[in-house]
Amino acid sequence: MHKLERLLRPKSIAVFGGAQAAAVVAQSIKMGFAGEIWPVHPTKDEVAGRKAYRSVADLPGAPDAAFVGVNRHLTIEVVKALAERGAGGAVCFAAGFLETEAYDDDGERLQAELVAAAGQMPIIGPNCYGLINYADGALLWPDQHGGIRLADGGKGVAIITQSSNIAINMTMQKRGLPIAFLMTAGNQAQTGLSEMALGLIEDERVTSLGLHIEAFDSVAGFERLAARARELKKPIIAMKVGRSEQARQATVSHTASLAGSDAASGAFLRRLGIARVDSIPAFIEALKLLHVTGPLPGYRLSSMSCSGGEASVMADSAEGRWVNFPDLTGSHRAHVKSTLGPLVAVANPLDYHTFIWNNEPAMTATFTAMVSGGFDLNMLVLDFPRPDRCSDTDWWATLRAFESALKTNKAQGAIVSSLPENLPEEYTAGLMARGMVPLFGISEAMDAAQAAAFIGWAWREPQAQPIDTSASGAPGGDHITPDEAEAKSRLIKAGLPVPKGERAANAVEAVISSMALGFPVALKALGVTHKSEVGAVRLNLKDAESVSTAAHDLLPLGTGLYVEHMVRDGVAELIVGFTRDPMFGAVMTLGTGGVLVELLRDSVTLMLPATRDDIEAALRGLKLFPLLEGYRGRPKADVAAAIEAISGIAAFVQQNAGEIEELDINPLIVCTEGKGAWIADALLVLGDKKNG
Repeated sequence: MHKLERLLRPKSIAVFGGAQAAAVVAQSIKMGFAGEIWPVHPTKDEVAGRKAYRSVADLPGAPDAAFVGVNRHLTIEVVKALAERGAGGAVCFAAGFLETEAYDDDGERLQAELVAAAGQMPIIGPNCYGLINYADGALLWPDQHGGIRLADGGKGVAIITQSSNIAINMTMQKRGLPIAFLMTAGNQAQTGLSEMALGLIEDERVTSLGLHIEAFDSVAGFERLAARARELKKPIIAMKVGRSEQARQATVSHTASLAGSDAASGAFLRRLGIARVDSIPAFIEALKLLHVTGPLPGYRLSSMSCSGGEASVMADSAEGRWVNFPDLTGSHRAHVKSTLGPLVAVANPLDYHTFIWNNEPAMTATFTAMVSGGFDLNMLVLDFPRPDRCSDTDWWATLRAFESALKTNKAQGAIVSSLPENLPEEYTAGLMARGMVPLFGISEAMDAAQAAAFIGWAWREPQAQPIDTSASGAPGGDHITPDEAEAKSRLIKAGLPVPKGERAANAVEAVISSMALGFPVALKALGVTHKSEVGAVRLNLKDAESVSTAAHDLLPLGTGLYVEHMVRDGVAELIVGFTRDPMFGAVMTLGTGGVLVELLRDSVTLMLPATRDDIEAALRGLKLFPLLEGYRGRPKADVAAAIEAISGIAAFVQQNAGEIEELDINPLIVCTEGKGAWIADALLVLGDKKNG
């Protein structure tokens, strides 16, 4: 039994406090909670019509769950008494704990005391509203909400948010999403969001899980959650906030400008097979789709509407997404064409025109033919007229035709309204019962389909290894930045592909070194972070005179010179970078490199360890990748060598995880097939162990 079992699905509830506690009692009664409700109050004889008790000791038994709605100091006392009595768990409503540390010296101390008082008894919060169990009618919730109790035998989604107000707003949705459980996480003083989620997905009445995340409580906890969700076939949607957060360390590398906490969070969720959406409406619609269909087997969509304008909007909505509307095969097009008049152009998305509107047999034939294409999700665009001024009688023939088409082909389908308000809430339950998911808004519908398709793809792939968090934690002490010569020396010792090079103190040494290395060479000023920006690099120097001239120009810019054999036959330049994330450890960024790296921002972030398949998939996802494959007749790049080099660089970082703060390989020059991939520039930032 999960440790939150009694708290999440209580048979008895104890309630402490004043107005908020009275609201909890009233809400549970209103929802039809069948268990015991025991208010505790020092002076009142009853609360909301239920007998009140004076203390925890006076209760008839150890409650399964408790709502503690008293001040922060008294909360600690009540929690201690509940733990000693053997209660199943408590929601701590009071604020004034760790969240106030910026202006209240007592907050951190009081939160530690609260956790100590709870001992082994689970607590949620503090600084949170609590939870609503719509499956059993049990509410540990001090405010109004907009949800309804699930019918006996009914199923719904579970939602956890780190914002009580967002939680309330989600209960007020009019989009037809059936909710089984809703929880708020608060400060997560003892019980983290991932542990709450593990408790919820074990319930057979929960079909899928939605998480609104401000911060991850535990890497290992989320890995356990994702693995269990996969075992139970219960997909997870996440809305991770903080995309615009400027919470990066002051860094010197290009990588740091591309990889921040949000990029790492996105990579972590992708690795776990948790789909990420960026808005509350998309969050609701994705959960609704998953509740009905589960993960989709692929990204192929069909769309039907009786308007060319709607068909165009649907087609445009797939632009830039993985989900797509594939062209119809010749035989499939002919099949659909045979059900329509000669004036209808058959395509996907399909505008079936109004010729067959309200002709149920004709619509059934067309819809059945279209859906027979084996699409992963079939969409019917249908906005209902407003009921106060119009009639929607004719719309039901369209719905029956679509339902028949789906059943005939054993296919998944969704009704998509172009405007959210044009799909009445009162129709949603009936549509879902008939196998048609009501999706509100075209953009949100596409977000939902992509999320469901991503999870389907992720679950078909082998489960990722746990990430290496050995380099996690806040960077300590001062940073040391070895010059390029020293950085490359370390890389050479690790067996990585670095062009031959030598340090030079003056122009004479630079000329001698270049002659030994063989022309052409590159000459760089050492001790300069971004060489291209200050003219501290000269490339393709072909003779001693040009090396001497360049050396005299560069010497005043840095601490010395570095002469390096010039890499030739380059096809493309990549950036391979690593930064230390406080939670995830070393995080890798791959992207289009060179001097325009920040401008192009063509990059992807990966967790470590990364397999060669992970690296290849990341490279293939770059806009640059067609260049590596020989774009428009150009030479093909040595992609295998690039993957080998990137894999080796990642291994080097992992082996030195406790020391490396940042590593910026920019560029990694990928040459033509058989010519390798070479580390042309390297910026290494180390933690100062003496001050760490």
